[in-house]
Amino acid sequence: MRIELHELSMEGKRVVAFEVPSRPAGRPLDWKGKHLMRCGDELVCMTHDHLKRIFAEAEKDYSAGVCAAANLSDLDGRAIQELRRTWHRKSGNDDLLRVLDEQLLSQAELVRDGAVTHAALVLLGTTGALGKHLPQAEIIFEYRSSDASTQHEQRIEFREGFLLVQNQLWKLIDRRNPTEHYQEGFFVWDIRGFNEAVVREAILNAVTHRDYRRQDPILIRQYPYRLEVVSPGGFPEGITTDNILYSHRPRNRCIAEVLQRCAPGVERSGQGVRRMFEQSIKEGKDRPDFGGTDDYRVSLTLCGQVRHPEFLRFLERVGQEKLKTFSTEDLLLLDRLREGEELPDRLKQRAPRLLDLGAIERIGRGRGTRYILSKRLYALAGEKGTYTRDKGLDRETNKELILRHLREHGTASMGDLLQVLPHLSRGQIHSLLQSLRRRKRVQLIGQKRGSKWKLASE
Repeated sequence: MRIELHELSMEGKRVVAFEVPSRPAGRPLDWKGKHLMRCGDELVCMTHDHLKRIFAEAEKDYSAGVCAAANLSDLDGRAIQELRRTWHRKSGNDDLLRVLDEQLLSQAELVRDGAVTHAALVLLGTTGALGKHLPQAEIIFEYRSSDASTQHEQRIEFREGFLLVQNQLWKLIDRRNPTEHYQEGFFVWDIRGFNEAVVREAILNAVTHRDYRRQDPILIRQYPYRLEVVSPGGFPEGITTDNILYSHRPRNRCIAEVLQRCAPGVERSGQGVRRMFEQSIKEGKDRPDFGGTDDYRVSLTLCGQVRHPEFLRFLERVGQEKLKTFSTEDLLLLDRLREGEELPDRLKQRAPRLLDLGAIERIGRGRGTRYILSKRLYALAGEKGTYTRDKGLDRETNKELILRHLREHGTASMGDLLQVLPHLSRGQIHSLLQSLRRRKRVQLIGQKRGSKWKLASE
């Protein structure tokens, strides 16, 4: 931002004035990572709603804009009937079966005062119309037989209304969809490599949120155990890999609202990404990965291989009824612990419930509290030794901290050791000291309040 400086003379005095322009539309300015606003005499952090209003200024909905050169003849009649059928199936409104095509399109806000919108072309356009008016509204599917392959074995280009090609895309992917078999006792169940709901959600997100001002197509690359969906344009303003599960801002609102009306399971509230994560974790697969995303594209990778069968057995033991009560955060917490990752504060808030269910265990107290997966889960994984190590490591580490303190300071009272191990209670520290005492590593000198601990004499 360019700050203008003006030097003025007022009543014989020199006055320096700074002219600060308004922030750019749709872009809240931050100071050290905080978005601040004036509230009376104070600066406070902007509320979520305030930020949302600013982000909404950023750009007009391109999909809602009118394509002046297009007309109703550029829309495929089959796609219009598919819109009618799916909208009726989801809403149950029989009036949708009786209205004329133009009225149906007007109700869906795909046609405005007889003019065709970009959203109408994306969802309903004929091949010729898209080639003429919106060639970038194209989806390219490729299949490669190995991760190392640089050449595709199959490539199909789809340039027609998305409502006509969405089922074709799934059928192509499902044609090479591996199935893995798992058994728990007498029960055997199958897990498909690529879950249909997850795949459809990934493609719907690409169509809904891509930047149609860029001339690149959407790319879908299938490998034997991996699926990549790459769409032009980075995340919408305000969305990052860190908040994508909790923030929602459609780049093409008109397309999003039409798909909400007619696509099964699609909600405008942005729950689709959360469902993708939930389903992947429940199936023992790696979480959806947005790691290849940058300012110019969104890259999503879906894992098509069950990597954690022990997690499947654990969830089966939990039971389907109880599993229905697990939130996205509950599943993410378990998955992060399984991967040995640090828990963010948002997930730590879910820990008490999972403790009650016996899914996790707590080690330590206060600020030093940490969590591990339950003994039952490690047993199902055949990793009882790992459980013993993780649980015991904390106790041995605390003992070593006590010994290190005594080496450096000579003696220590219980008050000193409470400062050394603030996450432990007095009783827990006493238990550690008694264990060290039995091993003749430390000894107690003095009595009662004046007593102190020191290293045992050799």
